[in-house]
Amino acid sequence: MLVIPALRRGRAGSAVSTGEAIQMVNQRQAVWVDVRPAEQFQAGHIAQARNVPAAELEQKAASLPKNKPLVVVCDNGRDSARAAAKLRAQGYTDVVPLEGGMRAWAAASLPVTRKG
Repeated sequence: MLVIPALRRGRAGSAVSTGEAIQMVNQRQAVWVDVRPAEQFQAGHIAQARNVPAAELEQKAASLPKNKPLVVVCDNGRDSARAAAKLRAQGYTDVVPLEGGMRAWAAASLPVTRKG
């Protein structure tokens, strides 16, 4: 029973908190990659985030920079972990999911924009 949470942490252990993600963007020019469907993205997203829906990730990954860290954002943190793994498989080395996704972002009262 105790092994299961440790395995989950191991898989998602690379997830970063909202504060850590903001530091990555400010200090290392990390890029926000929002993998939610376009409708959700347009309803509200992190400023400067790029919308690359999870369903289109394989086709659109080439548009993302390989020389900058990527912070992958979804609704609750689950899809972003899967998307980060897919990006790593495509050769992106510095990729982390945002722990808790947009829900954590909103819960921390961080700004959301509707501008493209």
